[in-house]
Amino acid sequence: MKRKVTLKQIARELDVSISTVSKALRNSAEISDDTKQKVQAFAKLYNYRPNNIALSLKNRKTNTIGIIIPEIVHHFFSKVIRGVELVANKRGYNVIVGLSNESFSKEVINMEMLANGSIDGFILSISKETLQQQDYHHFNETMSQGMPIVMFDRVIPEINCDKVIVDDFKGAKNAVKKLVDQQCKNIAIITTKDYVSVGKLRTQGYLEALEEGGITPKAKLILKLEDTFNFEEHLDVLEKEIEQLFKSNKKIDGVFAVNELYALTAMKVARKLGFKIPEDIQVIGFTDGVLSKHATPALTTVSQHAQQMGETAANLLIDKLEKDFNEEEEEQFQTVVIETSLVERESTK
Repeated sequence: MKRKVTLKQIARELDVSISTVSKALRNSAEISDDTKQKVQAFAKLYNYRPNNIALSLKNRKTNTIGIIIPEIVHHFFSKVIRGVELVANKRGYNVIVGLSNESFSKEVINMEMLANGSIDGFILSISKETLQQQDYHHFNETMSQGMPIVMFDRVIPEINCDKVIVDDFKGAKNAVKKLVDQQCKNIAIITTKDYVSVGKLRTQGYLEALEEGGITPKAKLILKLEDTFNFEEHLDVLEKEIEQLFKSNKKIDGVFAVNELYALTAMKVARKLGFKIPEDIQVIGFTDGVLSKHATPALTTVSQHAQQMGETAANLLIDKLEKDFNEEEEEQFQTVVIETSLVERESTK
């Protein structure tokens, strides 16, 4: 990443003090008009932007961080919020939660509203509509104004910010390997369209586990659902899709679903069609939510350790907010990968 021009560099080039540069950029009456014009012209030439993070630490720090999540009822997101709040409160910060409802426009509105002096930085998971449209201008504009962002779960590789993700590929691969080790030969996957990176990575993990297990992947065993459709409100549509998968592939003996809703619905449909779980069909889901524990039978699932993800994201953001930005250095970003674990219950042997 190209190093940004700093106050120190401008001061050195114009042979004045850093304090003089700072005051000239703020049109201070203490600085002569001639010096102000020189400093401002140089800053404009090199596209200098004042570091609003550093300024906020001195002038308007709110000690509040904003979280933008795609949906509020999802167990995963509620656990992430819990993790963020635990760390934030311990470190003297408050938390404001905004909801995008998987909408691009609501995500933009939430960010504009909170960035207007209400918070010091963002922790967010990107809406499905934003991922579909691939319009990320609001993230870049927010960061260009000096407000840091930490993305979690759904992230965009090309955006330069800190990120916290789980190893979706490895988590899915381990889950499907479990089914292969249990002698499943016809393993279906219920997944999402590829524009959501987590669904894409989980599908890739499924394919690699099959190939390593000596099983040739079959296109007819891959059910890709339109993830923008609200299946929670229209479970009958989801059930019909999964029922068609089972009826078209009567030898299915294993199912890997990329989220809890798909997995639990698959078990419901399988029982309706007369299959016994796990004797006839074994099922593994992704995201260890409340429903997974209390389903009948209890669902074997991949745990994403959502609370740990929230704690990590909060520490990354607060560390950045409290960093001394006066030093002349290139800004560094990191991606922290949280390892998943397989929680074995009654839906597998």
